[in-house]
Amino acid sequence: MASGLTNPALNGPAFERIPAWVRQKLRPIAIEKIQAVHDFVETECIPRERIMKDQLEHKRWANPPLMHELREKAKARGLFNLFLPNHFPESPGLTNLEYACCAEIMGRVYWAPQTMNCHAPETGNIELLAKYCTPEQKEKWLRPLMEGTASSAYSMTEPDRASSDATQIAIDMKIEGDEVVINGRKLYGNCLWNKELSFYILMGCSDPSNPVKWNRHTTVIVPCDTPGITQVRNLTIMGYDWAPEGHGEYLYENVRVPKSNIILGAGRAFEIAQGRLGPGRIHHCMRLIGQCERAYELALIRCNDPRKKPRGKLIGEFDSNIERVAQMRLELDMLRLVVLNAADTMDLYGNKAGRRVIAQSKIIVPNVVCKIIDECMQIWGGQGLTQHTPLPELWTYSRFVRVADGPDAAHRHQVGREEMKTAQRFIEQYEQYDRAYKKFAEEAGVKYQDFS
Repeated sequence: MASGLTNPALNGPAFERIPAWVRQKLRPIAIEKIQAVHDFVETECIPRERIMKDQLEHKRWANPPLMHELREKAKARGLFNLFLPNHFPESPGLTNLEYACCAEIMGRVYWAPQTMNCHAPETGNIELLAKYCTPEQKEKWLRPLMEGTASSAYSMTEPDRASSDATQIAIDMKIEGDEVVINGRKLYGNCLWNKELSFYILMGCSDPSNPVKWNRHTTVIVPCDTPGITQVRNLTIMGYDWAPEGHGEYLYENVRVPKSNIILGAGRAFEIAQGRLGPGRIHHCMRLIGQCERAYELALIRCNDPRKKPRGKLIGEFDSNIERVAQMRLELDMLRLVVLNAADTMDLYGNKAGRRVIAQSKIIVPNVVCKIIDECMQIWGGQGLTQHTPLPELWTYSRFVRVADGPDAAHRHQVGREEMKTAQRFIEQYEQYDRAYKKFAEEAGVKYQDFS
């Protein structure tokens, strides 16, 4: 087999941004899928962006007919559920690293991942169900998601709690006989107004008096048509309603679901939540890099538009913009290395061992992508703030991801806390340096200087 650097199948735009060390790790199945995803996004999705938007304007809270058409095409081409890691029996066979290369390409169009059933929150929910559900639950809930005949949302955040500390989640969840009774409020989770939404995976407090705060919560599947659930309003994000999936504020009033809908067992919600988040954060970050590449391309086009010549020069001929483009390229390539390293770490050592690099990715990628897209908007000038380009929506989504799956501060705290644990090793190391210095100073006949 040709190496990852000489294989002719790796020639072309689908692979040009993939680092050499990653190319060497791509198996034939991954090369095939990456190329197929690239072809699908470039020929089926990008040319239809305005058609999708036009169909959505006619019916805001339903998936446009074009989405259903493209999902059928993607499914027929074997591009469904590519994200599910290869240690699951339901997986199509890609590693986290291999799928990361696909996710970047999908990110070039906001809704392209949905055409391949690789969109948030579906990816995290499918992996959760595959990892923690019983065979009976998988048949009832997982199979329809993977076949694309159902859709789901994850419901965790609450309006009157600091949800970055999930131990504060307080929606009341009482287990009574063969039922779970739910009362309280939730934020986010996809809109009930879209009738194609099938069920919520909901985290609630079932044992508030448990002395171990990590064992107080339970995760349960709640079908969207269960009596007692009310959507109070749509939550706009930075002014966008994000139809047709959207977000909402919800009221649960004596909502009753079968006890058999509990996932893994009562009191095990935190185990489930941590198992869900790692891969999903990597998917978010790679999609962000894909959308940022799109913004970067638009900036290059604007820089070389012959119709735009302030003071008789192309926008790209000004030294400040040449340096801007260089800095964007450097930062984009840096981000890709950070996230691919996290994906590779997860493949080699598992999600738990990859927590630190996953957190690094989640902190740095949305921040830098926000900054790069902002620069691209600046290059475009006034038009960069309007619907003439996708730049405002790209920027808004990247800003949103700085909060989704946990705010920056929570991830920085995790990384910083882990780093602080390494301090003692360095203290001892530098004490050893000093002892050696003192010895060498005596041997050399020079004065030992103590700066402690």
